[in-house]
Amino acid sequence: MPKPTGPTNPQVRKLLRLLREQGKKQKAKVWLEIAERLERPRRSRAEVNLSQINRYTEEGSTVAVPGKVLAAGGLDHPVKIAALMFSAAAKRKIIAAGGSVLTLRQLLDQNPSGKSVKLVG
Repeated sequence: MPKPTGPTNPQVRKLLRLLREQGKKQKAKVWLEIAERLERPRRSRAEVNLSQINRYTEEGSTVAVPGKVLAAGGLDHPVKIAALMFSAAAKRKIIAAGGSVLTLRQLLDQNPSGKSVKLVG
């Protein structure tokens, strides 16, 4: 019997299913791309520092990270960031800069069409 491939975490699998359904229904390529990246092995998922997010965003941007947000660097403008995971220090820095922290599921519910969502990582 072959070993299972892809994520084994039931919550991530459910998120993948929702992202694919919404991507096909709304014809939003951003959700399909996030699902494809989350399906990779855990060691291959994105780890993005706040300095990188700060460099590629403007005030009020919405960012999706198909992986983990780390606290290296800082933010000098408020940004809405959705990711699979956040380090505790990254959450503190994002909130201190006036931004907001969301899960990918919350972002999917708030913005089903995926408009104005930047994919980082």
